[in-house]
Amino acid sequence: MPYTETNPPNTVPDIEIRDASKVFESDRGNVEALSNINLVIRPREFVSIVGPSGCGKSTLLKCVAGLEQITSGTLRVRGQPVTESPDSLGIVFQRDLLVDWRTILDNVLLVAEFKRYDPVKARARAFELLSLFGIEDYADRYPWELSGGMRQRASICRALVDDPDMLLMDEPFGALDAMTRDQLNVELQKMWLATGKTALFITHGITEAVFLADRVAVMSRNPGRIIEVIDIDLPRPRHLSVRETPGFTRYTAHLREVFLSLGILKDE
Repeated sequence: MPYTETNPPNTVPDIEIRDASKVFESDRGNVEALSNINLVIRPREFVSIVGPSGCGKSTLLKCVAGLEQITSGTLRVRGQPVTESPDSLGIVFQRDLLVDWRTILDNVLLVAEFKRYDPVKARARAFELLSLFGIEDYADRYPWELSGGMRQRASICRALVDDPDMLLMDEPFGALDAMTRDQLNVELQKMWLATGKTALFITHGITEAVFLADRVAVMSRNPGRIIEVIDIDLPRPRHLSVRETPGFTRYTAHLREVFLSLGILKDE
């Protein structure tokens, strides 16, 4: 049975998905990527979606971003149906998509240029973000001069330069080494605590999902479905050492048991 949830009283969710499905049509037949998705994300909430490759996590994020349209059901952002990319929305993909012939600062300023923001204010905002993520000394470097972790930091800064209310992240740290990924988890949490933005974070990492989120939505595949959402009751700010605590271990163990029961993980 698909997961369902209700809205808290007297609130308008930032993201509300009801009985949403997505079907891709092709000459070889239709493919149902998402089925009966139900999820409510409240203002200033951090929600992780965790699931195996091919379960439709990225497709779901693209639907929220207005880059794809659901086939049936309801999808609203701040109460409005999503028919195009919503206003005040920042997106970070797994690939940083930086432009090689522009400096890091100029890459961060791309969004501000497209939206014709005041260049002086935009530049000040860009340096503020570069400092927050520890790469202000690389503002005049080019993407090919930076490590993968630094490039992804710049990508996050670009998504935040116009100060969006919501941030969508599609496995942004999936291609990074474990230590860099840990550091960026800490930096992302710091930014989120400082700004109070609503965040939807896609990952296939159980530990990462629990570390970052207020709630973790669990997805299964064939077709993609949300089968459970769990509240993460751990104090913030969270340090990496929280991963060794009994409470954290209980959450990750529960999620692994869910995937084992579905046959997605195998323990023998």
